[in-house]
Amino acid sequence: MADTHPRALTEAALRRWPLPTLAADADKESRGHVLIVAGSREIPGAVLLAAGAALRAGAGKLTIAAVERVAAGLALAIPEATVIALAETRDGGFHASGCRALAPIAESVSSLVMGPGMLDEDRSVSFVREMLPLFRSSALVLDALAMSVVEQGAFVQPVILTPHAGEMAHLSGLPKEVICEHPLAVAREAAQRWNACVVLKGAVTFIAESDGTAWRFGDGGPGLATSGSGDTLAGLIGGFAARGLPPLQASAWAVLLHARAGAALAQRYGALGYLARELSAEVPALAHAIGRRR
Repeated sequence: MADTHPRALTEAALRRWPLPTLAADADKESRGHVLIVAGSREIPGAVLLAAGAALRAGAGKLTIAAVERVAAGLALAIPEATVIALAETRDGGFHASGCRALAPIAESVSSLVMGPGMLDEDRSVSFVREMLPLFRSSALVLDALAMSVVEQGAFVQPVILTPHAGEMAHLSGLPKEVICEHPLAVAREAAQRWNACVVLKGAVTFIAESDGTAWRFGDGGPGLATSGSGDTLAGLIGGFAARGLPPLQASAWAVLLHARAGAALAQRYGALGYLARELSAEVPALAHAIGRRR
């Protein structure tokens, strides 16, 4: 697997992909509708992280679908969201029959984030498989166990996958050592095989599209390797996709701003010890600053 050079993801690159501008009288509908389908009885906090990030990315409308046991608590924790309770399995995960409750809103959803905090891989895959045709007109961000739906083959709709090296090993069948040694080649091959935009996360993150286009970002910090950081990144991608950015651009804005948020927090707290929940609040000002520079 011989790597060829990807493009460097920088703030200058983002300025060539400006965030959508809004008229002074624009309403929330014009900034997109994000649906977050995530969490479980044991890991409800993943929803909080992804949902908050989607709003901080500028999405105008937020709906959360959560398992019945935690839905009421999430509705209180995130007053900005509409919360829909879905049928759950005996183990506290999503039951495939729950998709029926989301069908009425499918046409209004700009982007869908699935996976953070999900449990029970087999049942999660069954659930995601049922969701895909319902949301064929939405941009999809698949994270964590939701990514295992790649076993069905190439996607026929816009999909962004967000694996780290360990998850990519599970999805691809390659040894983790091979992925760490050739991350660019692995990301490109996966993007082509699954017809998806692949964000292969790590100390250096690679973003690859199915046509072979790839970008490299290596300006993160060790503090980003913390519990919940990936959930936050998935939410940011979903928020930017809801605003109308195509998969590559939504991923690029999210990856760079996620890292810049970590750098800002590291200046206040030190390289380690800041929390994933604190990242999102840094994003709006950072995004505004990048757009303002010329």
